[in-house]
Amino acid sequence: MKIKSAEFVVSNSEVAKCPKNDLPEYAFIGRSNVGKSSLINMLTDRKSLAKTSGRPGKTQLINHFIINDNWYLVDLPGYGYARVSKTSKKKFQKFITNYFEKRQQLISAFVLVDIRHKPQPIDLEFMQYLGENSIPFGIIFTKADKLKPIAIERHVKDYCDKLLKWWEELPPYFVTSSSKGIGQDEVLDFIEATNNEIEELKNRK
Repeated sequence: MKIKSAEFVVSNSEVAKCPKNDLPEYAFIGRSNVGKSSLINMLTDRKSLAKTSGRPGKTQLINHFIINDNWYLVDLPGYGYARVSKTSKKKFQKFITNYFEKRQQLISAFVLVDIRHKPQPIDLEFMQYLGENSIPFGIIFTKADKLKPIAIERHVKDYCDKLLKWWEELPPYFVTSSSKGIGQDEVLDFIEATNNEIEELKNRK
């Protein structure tokens, strides 16, 4: 997929105020300081579409960007350091859980994970939350330029091994580096293929 246009649309904290049309949405979320804004800018070939900051947790709202006039990239607040599981969802921002559980246009979430670290309970618990609520998601490993290939392979395997304890199938996953442009084509091609499948299903009806 070639990004021809990427424009900010709206920021808000209420699902009811999200765009009303039925364009597909892909939501990006992860722990604070995982490199989400840099990844969004890399994917869209824009230097400052999403605001980057050295201060974790700067994103505090649901941010919609329309891409190529036919799908939305949604930038969500990081889930910080609060535990997110079935018994502790109240510690997670309520409007984010509302978004995931009520937003019908959401096609897939992308959970961003810093590949430099071993599987973190907060990330695994959030993935489990998505799974328990039947919310499709993929994993985007960030900051791959910080590790050697053998370490990347080992850390990805660690996550896969953990996830296979819960599920029979692994979610799609992508290894990326915002500074090197690694993974851009793979993520965008996945979104494009998914959008094409949605369009084909609509045409059959």
